[in-house]
Amino acid sequence: MKILHIDSNHDLMIEQLKAAGHTNHEDYTSCKEEIEAKIDQYEGVVIRSRFKIDKQFLDAATNLKFIARVGAGLESIDISYAESKGIALIAAPEGNRNAVGEHSLGMLLMLFNKLKLADAEVRSGQWNREKNRGVELEGKTVGLIGYGNMGNAFSKKLKGFDCEVICYDLKPNLGNENARQVSLEELQEQADVLSLHTPWTPLTDKMVNTDFIKRFKKPFWFINTARGKSVVTSDLVEALKTGKILGAGLDVLEYEKLSFENLFTAKEEMPKPLQYLITADNVVLTPHIAGWTVESKIKLAQTIVDKILQL
Repeated sequence: MKILHIDSNHDLMIEQLKAAGHTNHEDYTSCKEEIEAKIDQYEGVVIRSRFKIDKQFLDAATNLKFIARVGAGLESIDISYAESKGIALIAAPEGNRNAVGEHSLGMLLMLFNKLKLADAEVRSGQWNREKNRGVELEGKTVGLIGYGNMGNAFSKKLKGFDCEVICYDLKPNLGNENARQVSLEELQEQADVLSLHTPWTPLTDKMVNTDFIKRFKKPFWFINTARGKSVVTSDLVEALKTGKILGAGLDVLEYEKLSFENLFTAKEEMPKPLQYLITADNVVLTPHIAGWTVESKIKLAQTIVDKILQL
């Protein structure tokens, strides 16, 4: 097949696809319109998130047999329209699930032990031990919403901490030795920690809002390594101010552009909720890098290659 690579990835992808007899063309700079003008020449497209693959793009791709996204989700693709055209859709959640699990755990431990604040204070010459007394994960109940690749990876990491892990998912019978599946109501009643591991869909869009947060029986810590647009940031900030949310680890933000490469242009004013998050001692922020490790770059590329070669 003739394959167009729209985003750069690990070199093994080009090398292995070439060795398997496929022709690879790389175009990492042309705009969407320029790509659309030539996409009819290709049977396959490999992309991360540079632009949205919409109806217009798919109508131009008259010979397309597959779209491979080097990442976990497919929200940048018009899935139903692509499938109606018989185009195979490939993603690679297996490739970075371990990285996401480790990152989620790191954020949680950082919050529990006030590592952000303690580090900043010591660097400024302060030595405040009692102020930075932490809490332990042992004995806590960690609630996961979404129990696919990422949720499973996080629950596996939690297993050695002697905490209880519960999960909620729309699909039944997903619970295993690492997490007990419960209703959303039970999760909101029991959880000391909430961690999101869901794709961005109409059901999860703005899911974490004031009403959702109020349904939790106890104050809780919040981790989001999934999608930023699943959270209403202004409502999250209000819950942090009132203490209903004890702390937040956010690898994703609702202000991200579709490509995930930036937040907003220099001309745009920083949203007030984001201003609060940046200055809050009990908030840990990272730039959408939970699945972005040296190892996951290799695993993601290898997963995509393996799935293409299985077509």
